[in-house]
Amino acid sequence: MSLDISKEVKKEDFKHVDYLWDHAKAESLGDDQVALFIYRSNMLGADLRVTNYGGGNTSCKTIEKDPLTAEEVEVMWVKGSGGDIGTLKRDGIAGLYADKLRDLKKAYKGIEFEDGIVPLYYHCLYDLDSRAPSIDTPLHGLLPFKHIDHLHPDALIAIAAAKDSKAITKEIWGDTMGWVPWQRPGFDLALQLEKCLEENPGIRGIVLGSHGVFTWGDTSYECYVNSLDVIEAASRYIAEREGKEKPVFGGAKSESLAPQNRREQAALLAPVLRGLCSSYKRMVGHFTDDDRVLQFVNSNDLERLAPMGTSCPDHFLRTKIQPLVLSLASDADLSDPMLVKEQLIPAFETYREEYTTYYETCKRDNSPAMRDPNPVVILYPGVGMFTFAKNKQTARVAAEFYINAINVMRGAEAISEYTSLPRQEAFDIEYWLLEEDKLKRMPPEKPLSRQVAIITGAGGGIGKAIADKLAAEGANVVLTDIEENRLIEAFNTYNRDIAGYSVCDVTSSESVEQAFKAACLEFGGVDIVVHSAGLAISKPLAETTQKDWDLLQEVLVGGQFKMAKAGTAVMRTQGLGGNIVSIASKNGLVAGKNNVGYGTAKAAQQHMVRLLAAELAADKIRVNTVNPDGVIVGSKIWEGEWAEGRAKAYGIPVEELPAFYAKRNLLNEIIRPEDIANGVFAVVGVLDKSTGNIINVDGGMAEAFVR
Repeated sequence: MSLDISKEVKKEDFKHVDYLWDHAKAESLGDDQVALFIYRSNMLGADLRVTNYGGGNTSCKTIEKDPLTAEEVEVMWVKGSGGDIGTLKRDGIAGLYADKLRDLKKAYKGIEFEDGIVPLYYHCLYDLDSRAPSIDTPLHGLLPFKHIDHLHPDALIAIAAAKDSKAITKEIWGDTMGWVPWQRPGFDLALQLEKCLEENPGIRGIVLGSHGVFTWGDTSYECYVNSLDVIEAASRYIAEREGKEKPVFGGAKSESLAPQNRREQAALLAPVLRGLCSSYKRMVGHFTDDDRVLQFVNSNDLERLAPMGTSCPDHFLRTKIQPLVLSLASDADLSDPMLVKEQLIPAFETYREEYTTYYETCKRDNSPAMRDPNPVVILYPGVGMFTFAKNKQTARVAAEFYINAINVMRGAEAISEYTSLPRQEAFDIEYWLLEEDKLKRMPPEKPLSRQVAIITGAGGGIGKAIADKLAAEGANVVLTDIEENRLIEAFNTYNRDIAGYSVCDVTSSESVEQAFKAACLEFGGVDIVVHSAGLAISKPLAETTQKDWDLLQEVLVGGQFKMAKAGTAVMRTQGLGGNIVSIASKNGLVAGKNNVGYGTAKAAQQHMVRLLAAELAADKIRVNTVNPDGVIVGSKIWEGEWAEGRAKAYGIPVEELPAFYAKRNLLNEIIRPEDIANGVFAVVGVLDKSTGNIINVDGGMAEAFVR
């Protein structure tokens, strides 16, 4: 090792990676080697320069007592299939008998049969509560070290993907690092690692061509420092050369728009791209204008490097073999989205044709059927990068992986020349039967998966309950409300990649437009519009002021109109249909007392739904109404004068209103915001052939029966 770990290693020893080891934390784990291996894994995964999300794997070997023989046996603990070392926990690892793993060499029949070894991993399990062992399990098992890291640092992959990778490896580390050429992960690659170690005893790690690196140590800490030191050396080697003899990526060919202009263009273009990317299945989008992306998309070398595709298997499994580069001026007029769509259709058709050719040329007799031929990564010079996938997390991670790929290309070009995997090798990874089996094991998607909903009045009450329900059923949700503090508090109740938010005054067309742009920028577009924002003013005619009347009309009716108009524009651009839902009221159907302003506005909302349902059906946009009544618990409108007005109308004290409303419906049920949310889900997620309808969620009010 370059660093002497007998002395205290400090953060200052590293400039290109983060040294995060906390000795006090490690000491608190005692001699629990598995806990220390998990801690090491988490520290490595916390720095994306060390390994990409979900990429790489780590392991340790311990001596345990065999539950059957009571004899001491060596057990290997390794990250299981589908996990991420940055968030790895005990339930994410597999524990296997080390001797049984090594004995698999006796069952190995050759590289053409190596996939047949994978089911035998289960016969090697020591811990019956193990996560499914990953394909990389034998790569750790056939190496004799107690602690092993297999990582995908951008700097190492840059060296691994360089034209003269083996020579550069020797130049950096001399005889202390081994090197093996590219080979698909599997049992045979494990044998190649074992052979490399036998031929190069005393090495500290092995570089895998076009792939990544293996490093090890006698303790978890030694392994951690060894990994960081190897990555630091690679990073330093690249940094010393980058931009010195030639400009990065051949220098700039174009300039970026100003940040606000980039985001404006991206928001306008996103639903166009989403519609085109969703010709096979509906997709959710992500946008980034990260400086590394802009340097690449604006460069002279973009045209040469982008079609080459990525090198590391983890990269192209997430990003597809290559991106689509838009030949669209960064400052192009995007005000007519349908015209822009027509301009881009040929590029998408060409991409799909080329992907189909790639599949037909490389497919094997037993290859799975061709998957979605649309691009995952779309590069827009001067603006940034869009990624589209089945959900926000997958789209965001695809963007992160392509940034990793950009880093690799930049590093490889700085020290030599970037090389990508041959198309056949790439195909054999992408359409690997073991990967197909992994896809088949994934849980079924939720009813609203791949859909994006924007909800007004979502800072609390009924609007927040609707957002919660739609998110629980798989949708991404964009919360809007006029009260920012309330809105942020609501937004913070969601996990990452589920929600976005925008302060929105539904009486302002400009504010509504900005909310939709925020939704398009965050998720690529909108599929569901729910107008839940509202207020209630209960007064007799003589006491109803013009201001009262105008406010009710502007918020309830005008807000619905503005949301429907902006939402329809986005949905038509996407060409994927959609849903618009109005949260109206029983009062729109019933001639109640002292309620002229509110009741009239609610009736107008209901009739607007009928009109829009008739108009938008040709676009497969369904428009429906959900009518609440008596939602007192958790509802915003019962805060203030509305409650006093309704109590006065019914001749009862305010404090008796909850009991009064609960008893007056046919079912004698208390109606809660969650009940209204269920009604919204019914019309958008279940009743897929209903439009122009009114769903009453009021416990049964005979006078409000629609027919």
